[in-house]
Amino acid sequence: MDALLATIPSPDQGVWHLGPLPIRAYALCIIAGIIVAIWWGERRWVARGGIKGEVTDIAVWAVPFGLVGGRLYHVITDNQKYFGPGKDPLAALEIWNGGLGIWGAIALGAVGAWIGCRRRGIPLPAMADALAPGIVVAQAIGRLGNYFNQELYGGDTTLPWGLEIYRRVTPEGREDALAGVAIDHTPIQVVHPTFLYELLWNVGVALLIVWADRKFRLGHGRVFALYVAGYTAGRFWIELMRTDEATLVFGTRVNVFVSAIVFFGAVAYFVIARSRGDREDVAALRRTDATSESPLPESSTSSLRPLTDETTTDDTTTDETTEAAEEVPAADVAEKDKKGSPESVKPE
Repeated sequence: MDALLATIPSPDQGVWHLGPLPIRAYALCIIAGIIVAIWWGERRWVARGGIKGEVTDIAVWAVPFGLVGGRLYHVITDNQKYFGPGKDPLAALEIWNGGLGIWGAIALGAVGAWIGCRRRGIPLPAMADALAPGIVVAQAIGRLGNYFNQELYGGDTTLPWGLEIYRRVTPEGREDALAGVAIDHTPIQVVHPTFLYELLWNVGVALLIVWADRKFRLGHGRVFALYVAGYTAGRFWIELMRTDEATLVFGTRVNVFVSAIVFFGAVAYFVIARSRGDREDVAALRRTDATSESPLPESSTSSLRPLTDETTTDDTTTDETTEAAEEVPAADVAEKDKKGSPESVKPE
């Protein structure tokens, strides 16, 4: 009884209705996370020499791609929920009912960011470094949506921070953990709040990469790689604690393997990218690109203009005129001088 008094209560519901419009806490948390990521990423990008507004331009591409990628990963890895006897494949499109895989969101979101960066002439690694802390904080905020949905928790526990799980029902009396409302606050389970563990871990990763970035002036995508390595290290052990339904590989949740593979890939990139030197100067890169693309002024190019046939002809003509003048007989010149002298002029 004492343990129950110290546990964490769950929200009564995760969906509210404004007339016919459902307001979902999960969606609000995702939106809030995106806003924070863009805001913080913008500040970091400008501090690194970028132009204000460019992060928003990149987000126009990255966010939609990320949402599609997150949903695709979820549907692929949890396909048994949507395909098979008695299942509704169209439910795979119902993103509002939860189900976004961070791996797919980051992977396809990076493709969208690459497209946006390419259109603006921005190096993707530099932009990724600026966005990294905001992205992991956005993930932390998104985990609050799992709290409202009563999902992604671990096994039973008697720890004082155990999470109470309530039975939720719809107005029709049908049990629905997502859209229902808890009327009876007697917990049916007290479990490990693994979503909370991941939330706190993500905040710690954000603090770590900000500190490392300031201390070592990381660049060339190394801040992003450190974020990926830090996140996957935490996701590995947290995934082992979760008890929700998931696709298994050799009896182990698939995301455990994905976490390990991505972790080693991020560490390898972090080490290899060290050879590229210190953090790139975004402003200098922009100036270099502008200089290489801008034409030289006319006054500068005139001295570099190659000899043309016209120039050669003019020079040749001048030489010929000079030679012709030198070939005039001396007697003719003397005769002209005599005629032009005062003695040769007769008064009238």
